[in-house]
Amino acid sequence: MPINYPRVRRDETIVENFHGVEIKDPYRWLEDPDSDETKKFVDDQNKLTNEFLDKCKYRTNIKNRITELWNYPRYGVPFRKGKYFYFFKNSGLQNQSVLYQQDTLDSEPREFLDPNKFSQDGTTSLQQYRFSEDGSYLAYIVCEKGSDWGKIKFKSVNTNQDLPDVLENIKFSCLSWTHDNKGIFYNAFPNLKSDGTAIEKNEYQQLFYHKIGTKQSEDIVCARFPDEPNWMGHAEVSDCGNFIIMSISKSCDPVNQLWIYDLAQANHQVSQDLNFKKIVSNFDSKYEYITNEGTMFTLKTNSNALRYKLVNVDLADSELKFKELIPETKDVLQDAYCVNENILIINYLHHCKDELSLYDLKTGKEIKKFKTEIGSLIELSAKKHQDFFFYKFSSFTSPGDIYEFRFSENLGEPTLFRQSEFKGLDLSQFKSEQIFFESKDGTKIPMFLVCKKNLERNPQNPVYLYGYGGFNISLTPTFSVARLIWLQHFDGIYACVNLRGGGEYGEEWYNAGRLMKKQNVFDDFISAAEYLISNGYTNREKVVINGGSNGGLLVTACVNQRPDLYKVVIGDVAVCDMLRFHKFTIGSYWVSDFGCCENEADFKNMIKYSPLHTIQKGKQYPHILLTTADHDDRVVPSHSYKYIAELQHLNGEQENPFLIRIETKAGHGAGKPTSKVIDEFADKYGYIAQVLKLEWHD
Repeated sequence: MPINYPRVRRDETIVENFHGVEIKDPYRWLEDPDSDETKKFVDDQNKLTNEFLDKCKYRTNIKNRITELWNYPRYGVPFRKGKYFYFFKNSGLQNQSVLYQQDTLDSEPREFLDPNKFSQDGTTSLQQYRFSEDGSYLAYIVCEKGSDWGKIKFKSVNTNQDLPDVLENIKFSCLSWTHDNKGIFYNAFPNLKSDGTAIEKNEYQQLFYHKIGTKQSEDIVCARFPDEPNWMGHAEVSDCGNFIIMSISKSCDPVNQLWIYDLAQANHQVSQDLNFKKIVSNFDSKYEYITNEGTMFTLKTNSNALRYKLVNVDLADSELKFKELIPETKDVLQDAYCVNENILIINYLHHCKDELSLYDLKTGKEIKKFKTEIGSLIELSAKKHQDFFFYKFSSFTSPGDIYEFRFSENLGEPTLFRQSEFKGLDLSQFKSEQIFFESKDGTKIPMFLVCKKNLERNPQNPVYLYGYGGFNISLTPTFSVARLIWLQHFDGIYACVNLRGGGEYGEEWYNAGRLMKKQNVFDDFISAAEYLISNGYTNREKVVINGGSNGGLLVTACVNQRPDLYKVVIGDVAVCDMLRFHKFTIGSYWVSDFGCCENEADFKNMIKYSPLHTIQKGKQYPHILLTTADHDDRVVPSHSYKYIAELQHLNGEQENPFLIRIETKAGHGAGKPTSKVIDEFADKYGYIAQVLKLEWHD
């Protein structure tokens, strides 16, 4: 029986001409989040969705079980600043993790900063933080209702009290203290609405320096780019405190300019419009500061190294020649940290799994490789002037243990510092494996499969297929409490596919899935579903596909191209309108991955897969549930609003429901309180179980 969808007004007069092609945009009015009509749309759609979710047989079971399993202490890695150690801890169901302080690693912790006290409902979160060099001050960014916009606040460690200083209009900011502990570099967008519902383009970000105890209006503008609206210049103070390193980006492309200012030569005085030395003055490659010894700087780069390498450059050398320190290997060099004065911790990605090694800063030679489980490096805390570091590894079947490594003459082994306290389920009953399959063009694509050890390969198995495939981001093995519900109580298989467009195999892998090659990403994902079906893991009536943000684009594009291949589609905070994404908030930064419709070649490519514009009228579609949030100021919610409205309009006579779940007081996902996360998982898994007619197994 067809669904009685809410009436959504279509304005057929909105037509745009793209290179001779006229494109209608009848739901453009949904781009205004503040209009009464848009608010009514949100209410009407949520009412319809909730009516369906309320009928889901196992939603309550799922919520209760997730809540039970989620309720265990979770710790972050310790780190030292000044005379104290700090670590984050969530006791279990706290909406936000709490920052604790210790005199020693063995002493009783005391609460230092509790983000749960920022708001009553837990929707105000700690986004970013940085202690001053001597540990006497904490600068931290607070964001409300899931917005990327925030405010910088300051706290005295000695008095445990907040300072009166508050900095506003903060978004995508650096935080870096000068080593005299008097002030901090940060970024702000002057004169932009910053309440979380703003949709205006984010342009003309500036670099400021704030001195503690002064007003924001008195802050020093250190760098501005009046002729380059998309340039963002993030500053970092060198390990020695004598230099300011500014990395300038203009998109999500892994390239940047690198400018350095000699702060010591200026007697450590910060002045307006700093006269930076341009070490790299083009956008050909990426350069990332690792450490320095005097004027000798060590940088991570992809210049002539698609899987990254480390190089040295001497600022005293007038020719600024880059000399190789650690050459490119077959694995991707993810991160590098300096510790114990002259040791580099190197994190490589080997077939989508993290590995950890120690190298000599002076010679670039490997001196130790750590034995690590197959999984992901979740956290690592290390400082150049400290002779220890901590790290945390996690996997599909392990929440993660924390290890401590202390340097000694014989370079011993790391010791277990804190073991996971997860309880309520025997994790040894699950297994994960990595398989490789062929995509449409013959490229071998890796995919992780997670399930019970005793689960037989059977076409009746439900499969949850997840992907992302963009922005040079790698998907590695991570732990999820909610995923355990799928594995344990519904005998499901979780499949995580490492699509092209990600960073799993470096720049070549990334480049093979963006711009004119974006279709490769969709082909990879479709091939993954076909592989699982043809090899007897499942059948198309038991396939669920999911992705978020760029992954939301992935699943909405794939359901348009192959609506016959899946039973359920869950699209989270999806990018759906490829002709207008660049006009809102930070969307112009995504042109490096997608292209821009103002360019004719890009338009002809993007219109072929743009989810909003490629819905097949009259084709049988699977069950679709989109999720978004009214305060998502990264992927504005109108992407999802317009897609679901168009889908309901074109194929609304079908029996499979096309629904959208619109969260209030929430954003793109960062900082979302535990209570909202659990509710969302319960809704999504409850929806899936209802559609697939699954039975709950204890």
